[in-house]
Amino acid sequence: MTHVPHELHEELPEFAERIHALKLSDAHFARLAERYHELNRAIHRAEALVEPMDDMALETLKKERLALLDEIRAILKRDAADAV
Repeated sequence: MTHVPHELHEELPEFAERIHALKLSDAHFARLAERYHELNRAIHRAEALVEPMDDMALETLKKERLALLDEIRAILKRDAADAV
């Protein structure tokens, strides 16, 4: 498979280890990360024309992915602050 941009650990490299740990220990975080992954793959398939979709549908998926990324980042930052 080709490289898929916007993988979670690439978007937030400073949190790569914490992402892995939270996916194992926090069910809510794991669901968010899985949904992000699903959206990212769907966007990649649409952009690569493997599963084309109209621009409006693609834009909706991208907005949802960005909102998830913001939520995940907030959780990671809160988790990092709690660890200090």
